[in-house]
Amino acid sequence: MELSSIQWDMILGGFGLFMFGIEFMGSGLKSVAGDRMRTYIDRYTSKPWSAMLIGFVITVLMQSSSASTAITIGLVRAGLMTLSQAAGIILGANIGSTFTALLISLNIGKASLYIVFAGCMLICFSKKRKIQYMGNVLLGFGLIFYGLSAMGDSLTALKDLPEFSAFALKMSDSPALSLGTGVVMTMIVQSSAATIGVIQKLFDAGAITLSAALPFIFGANIGTTITGILAAMGGSLSARRTACMHTVFNIFACIGGMLLRKPYTALIVAMTNHFSLSPMMEIAFTNITFNSVAALILFPFLKQFVALICRIIPGEEPQRPQIDINSLDASLALQLPAAAIFEAEKAMEQMVKIVHEDIKETRQFFNSKGPADDKQMLDQEESLINNCDKRITDFLISVSMRASIPPSDKEDIRIDLETVKNLERIGDLAMNLEEFYLMVNEDNGSFSASAMKDINSMYDYLYEMLDQAWKIHQSRDDSLFPALMVMEAKMDAQEVSARNAHFVRMEKGECTSAVAGSVFTDILATLERMGDHCVNIATSALSAANDPDKLKHNQETIQSSQDDARLN
Repeated sequence: MELSSIQWDMILGGFGLFMFGIEFMGSGLKSVAGDRMRTYIDRYTSKPWSAMLIGFVITVLMQSSSASTAITIGLVRAGLMTLSQAAGIILGANIGSTFTALLISLNIGKASLYIVFAGCMLICFSKKRKIQYMGNVLLGFGLIFYGLSAMGDSLTALKDLPEFSAFALKMSDSPALSLGTGVVMTMIVQSSAATIGVIQKLFDAGAITLSAALPFIFGANIGTTITGILAAMGGSLSARRTACMHTVFNIFACIGGMLLRKPYTALIVAMTNHFSLSPMMEIAFTNITFNSVAALILFPFLKQFVALICRIIPGEEPQRPQIDINSLDASLALQLPAAAIFEAEKAMEQMVKIVHEDIKETRQFFNSKGPADDKQMLDQEESLINNCDKRITDFLISVSMRASIPPSDKEDIRIDLETVKNLERIGDLAMNLEEFYLMVNEDNGSFSASAMKDINSMYDYLYEMLDQAWKIHQSRDDSLFPALMVMEAKMDAQEVSARNAHFVRMEKGECTSAVAGSVFTDILATLERMGDHCVNIATSALSAANDPDKLKHNQETIQSSQDDARLN
């Protein structure tokens, strides 16, 4: 057989459908899980064993250990978890990454198009979003097996090629070559599941031996860490340490696997004969056993492992705001409403710090012209803010439903509800800023020095306004309000001045980037709106509780929040 006789279109096209199916199914599963995934992460990662379980579940849902690692990096950066907790999640993610190979080994290719049909019907004809997401899951699931089926016959034909036979023989005789091939291939496609899926097909066709497949699998586990490494490059110390944990763990596991390759191969052969496993299931079993045993061996030594990572990447991480929204106990709202309001205030104080940090990071993103990978980390801050908004709002509503609450406490609840919504809106507007900056970066555009100075000046005013607004909220001191209004007047004047200067630059042809020139005024307006929400926080805090009209407004605000909660 000659090289030209191989149906490369079926191999490449099938592989493309296979990878798209993995991505599409993971996206659908993630959509079905919704915000509950983050809630579970927040709630159940306090202990290493529960963190490992969560890491497993997240990876199964998203079909990507790289995505799990990226989320973990974001949570560590946000102060939601320690490196020890992150280590637990990474161990679980490595086990969860074997789930795709297990699915592939079921070999239900004959039913793949029926599954694709069912998924498409749900997507096209259902009006409910949840059902459409389930359609995405089914469509992706079907495409995985259809893509594998399309590759199957062509990959089988590879074994008859003299060139491939010689290469497969070299991999069998040289484990290092097989290992390196697995690393490189996984780094290219950025998916260990995809690499191992191809190995399953080749092994099923008899194109490679088990002695060549094992180092290939070990290498795939190292190659999958490239996504986390890329995401952490130029990031915070915690981000680099988390990515380093994933890489070092997989390297240690690989070294152990290579040292015990011969007895491990004998074990796999014995288990295969005992359970009569199919070739594809044999590879899946090999992968599951390898990752599970490696994780369980390292689990008792997590503290020492984290200490090793800190020695590899030394330094002191700057203190970041942390928030424990799990302290908002609904039973407290029933027993001691006043104490419950106090707990909500403490959670809000931490939320303010998260919002402040989010604004700071958008500014850093703007000034450093960060790559698109950084946006994933910024999105973690926004998701955290949204989660805080929901949890605190639901908690305050549960307190407000107590009939025995005095009017003064109801007034405090109303103020807190409005404050949380204003903070959440500031976070949304920060996301808009990130989108503007990303548009400019992707266009390879840039802002002029004077334009950057104007935007940074707006940021300076925004920091001051948020700090002042929160002081007013905490103290209810109306003597602080005039200073806030002076800041707002300065910000408004700065926006007008910057906008006029921008128009002058455009008339002179000094704006070399079309995208930057287009979004500049939008950035100014967004920052100004964020300042307005700071004023709203202060205005709400100083509203008169004993004004009959205000009391009526208070009740309407709480009722509206309750209605929104019921609808959601």
